[in-house]
Amino acid sequence: MPTLNETQSMMVATAEAVAQRFGPEYWREHDESEAYPEAFIAALGEHGFFGVTVPEALGGSGQGLSELVLVMEALCRCGGGGGPALGYLFGLLGTMTLAHAAKSERQLGDLRALAAGEKLCAFALSEPDAGTNSFNISTAAIEREDDFVINGAKWFITNLQHSQRLLLVSQTRRLGSDESCGLSLFLVDLPNAALTFTPTPKHGFNYYKSNQLFIDNLVVPKSALVGELGKGFASLAPTLNAERLLVAAGAVGTARLALQAAVGYAKERKVFKAPIGSHQAIQHPLAAAHANLEAAWLMIAEAAALDDAGTSPERAAGMANMAKYVAVEAAIEACYQSLQTYGGAGYAREYHQERWWREVQLFRLAPLTQQMTLNFIGQHVLGMPKSY
Repeated sequence: MPTLNETQSMMVATAEAVAQRFGPEYWREHDESEAYPEAFIAALGEHGFFGVTVPEALGGSGQGLSELVLVMEALCRCGGGGGPALGYLFGLLGTMTLAHAAKSERQLGDLRALAAGEKLCAFALSEPDAGTNSFNISTAAIEREDDFVINGAKWFITNLQHSQRLLLVSQTRRLGSDESCGLSLFLVDLPNAALTFTPTPKHGFNYYKSNQLFIDNLVVPKSALVGELGKGFASLAPTLNAERLLVAAGAVGTARLALQAAVGYAKERKVFKAPIGSHQAIQHPLAAAHANLEAAWLMIAEAAALDDAGTSPERAAGMANMAKYVAVEAAIEACYQSLQTYGGAGYAREYHQERWWREVQLFRLAPLTQQMTLNFIGQHVLGMPKSY
């Protein structure tokens, strides 16, 4: 990362201090008991981390994506690896979108509360039959004279159990018409009797419940519409671009934590009277992993700076996708080699490596699969024909 300015240095130091209060043992215990990390999330709110990119006039810090990725990396590197990444990410998605698109006093009031950590906003986009193709979602909002009626289903919607608001993405149609007017965003109060959800058991990240969500005749007023009718994807685009970089930063932070632990173990663990780290079979994979992580981090920094500059949106989007791809691959390899350093002990939960290895796998699948990231790079960066 290029030299940090005073504000960035202060934010990183604060994030590191917060993360160190919630170390690997905290996250191991919460993962095994499937307990929500309430104290950690509260600490993020108390220090204003949910409002990093929210304008100062609305209670935020008025910073950019560069500062946001710095905070994300520090929280993961100094705390519990992937655990902080998902908690922070899902607390940001709705907030960042509202910061771009909210206009009504009520929505701006909610934005202030979200920036202060007083409320959390879940985000509902994914559907079983839509996947990466967001335009294919079937959840539909029928526009009436004074309100909208929404029906449909979502899946892998995280943190509904602990959120007070839901940013819901839906197709919009006019009463009596089957034709879509495009995607629209709605800000919905939680809990709501028209919304029911069931947790989905997962391979990792058991601190946060990911749910299948059912929407049965949800009636919302016109004031619940965020941004313009039928132009919801334009309101989402800046958030989705930032989401890729936040995942990349979380992956690098997680891998740096795993690598640091592995290096310490390799220095202390002796076999045949020598530390195992003195053997090239152990040393070289860790050294290569470190080099690749540092290269990925430079890409993340460049992509975030481009996004903040706002002068070349297409180049910024290309860099964000490339950074996400490179960072995730580097992080997975680093976590794998870190686990291997421990030998059979790496399979034991007490050493945390198996958890970090499990958690970093998700970044290859979400928010965008590595294959779709390559599709974007091939088409929009290299100018090749669309491949899907």
